[in-house]
Amino acid sequence: MIKIMLAEDQTLVRGALSALLQLEEDMNVVAEAGDGQNAIALALKTQPDIALIDLELPLLSGLEVVKQLAIQLPTCKTLVVTTFARPGYFKRALEAGASGYLLKDAHIEELTTAIRTVYQGGKILTKELLLQAMREENPLTQRELEILLAARRGLTTKEIAQTLFLSSGTVRNYLSEIMSKLQVQTRQDAIRHAEEKGWL
Repeated sequence: MIKIMLAEDQTLVRGALSALLQLEEDMNVVAEAGDGQNAIALALKTQPDIALIDLELPLLSGLEVVKQLAIQLPTCKTLVVTTFARPGYFKRALEAGASGYLLKDAHIEELTTAIRTVYQGGKILTKELLLQAMREENPLTQRELEILLAARRGLTTKEIAQTLFLSSGTVRNYLSEIMSKLQVQTRQDAIRHAEEKGWL
């Protein structure tokens, strides 16, 4: 029997998914979480074989949950189930330790097959996203991503500088380099572009 945990913040989606999976003879949903922190706590408590994780979870992102479970509960394999067909998210999910990445518009048969494949040690990789991820390397450094994340929170150049212990001039240089790399005119455009690619 494959023990499954669901981490999905939309109650209706979570309930429907749980009901469908319980119809499978070899599957048992042992836990359901509506946020990232609860997902980790429930996983540690119920020890599922597989966790189905949405990327957009409150309190702790799905990517962070994948990362934490890989460290705290390596026996539990993770399968990201999301609406985001973004190569950046796909790549980051795999780097965080996910065994697969499936889009929510997949049929239930695809999901159950994916669960069984992952349970047996296989990987579920969306071919289109894999090709896109290989084609579209994230050009931003870790520091540039930190600055862009701070800008997304609405911080001014001066506030970003204080937060990251840099000079305002250095932050301006970084922002200029980011906009140049992404071929955009404003920091808002840079944030939007990075979000669309799944780099943020």
